[in-house]
Amino acid sequence: MSQTMLVGIDGSAPGSRAAEFAASVARAQQANLLVVYVIPWSPFTFNTPEENESRHRRREEEIELARSKVLAPLLDSLNAGDGKVEGLVRHGRPAEIINHVAEERNASQIFIGRTGDSGLKDILFGSVAGNLVQTASIPVTIIP
Repeated sequence: MSQTMLVGIDGSAPGSRAAEFAASVARAQQANLLVVYVIPWSPFTFNTPEENESRHRRREEEIELARSKVLAPLLDSLNAGDGKVEGLVRHGRPAEIINHVAEERNASQIFIGRTGDSGLKDILFGSVAGNLVQTASIPVTIIP
């Protein structure tokens, strides 16, 4: 059974650097790489049935947009090497989803960029990288 490593991306430059570094480590260790893009989404809203239906459509549109504009180009560049690279888009709390997917896929390591696109929100509420370091059950490598 081959080893799987996971990298969380958000479309930022640090996320891309983390993906490139993770791909090089995965190739060196002959491991598979799972690239995870999480669209921040809170399940804690109260909507009418019509709003929920509209929200579901928006969610599906966001997933497709993330796949085509962020994930696909990155996977194309990472697949230029000789390792197996797979991509996944999910909605939810990024640190929670990344950790859950890592456990679900039995990943041996998580890679993530030190900073992302969230700016001031990270200062106030904590970063995805910081949350992963505190909650992940496997090693987390943070890339500057």
